Amino acid sequence: MPSSEYLRYVAMGDSQTEGLGDGDDTVGLRGWADRLAEHLAAVNPRLLYANLAVRGRVAAQVRTEQLGPALALRPDLVTVVAGINDLLRPRFNAATVAGHLEEMFAALTATGAHVVTLTFPDVGKIAPLARPVRSRVLDLNNSIRAAADRHGVSVAETARQAVATDPRLWSADRLHASPLGHERIAAAVAQALTLPGSDDAWTLPLPPQAVPAGRQAAAAELRWAAAFLGPWLGRRLRGQSSGDNRTAKRPQLLPLSAMP
Repeated sequence: MPSSEYLRYVAMGDSQTEGLGDGDDTVGLRGWADRLAEHLAAVNPRLLYANLAVRGRVAAQVRTEQLGPALALRPDLVTVVAGINDLLRPRFNAATVAGHLEEMFAALTATGAHVVTLTFPDVGKIAPLARPVRSRVLDLNNSIRAAADRHGVSVAETARQAVATDPRLWSADRLHASPLGHERIAAAVAQALTLPGSDDAWTLPLPPQAVPAGRQAAAAELRWAAAFLGPWLGRRLRGQSSGDNRTAKRPQLLPLSAMP
């Protein structure tokens, strides 16, 4: 479908699609999906947009909680991004996670909707303590590509661009994109959709900057672990999620001017 004909855009996923790292719960979250909706609305002002994403959700939860509501909204464009929360679970299995994604791809494309997804950058380059999950990221990305290919799903290949692991594209917790990171993700998806005005400028590197080394780098890792990794592990041990008791920020299709 030509981009000028997209009228009903639905975003599905977890905290990244909800917009964490770009605004906050006080002033409101923007995020890459909102930014993409703005780009779409610039092409077609009649666009209606819903965002069903909820932080903390693993791929199985996105499928069971969001697929039905998404189908009920009869979208002609859907973004489905999930799996990063699964990567951090002890019993991660790339085929299982990709299976949940593929079920969503199949159900949505069967309605005629254009579906877009993402691949994930090497989290070990963003947070060195996460290097043990690097092979999981590679496996999941390969599984996502294969599932997308089987269903004609477009893929924004953020995984293959070196700039995707630049620290300036990530918030202090290293789990969520910064405002600049969300901007780049939105641009990557816009290019995957070949929207008017989109190009590969999102892949360009940022100006060089000094990076911590030696003791300074080690101290930074310890501060990050204490401030973010520790609390995250604590929630896992208690069986809690950052998304407990939360619902979608934009569950209905509305004009962009009706942003919450």
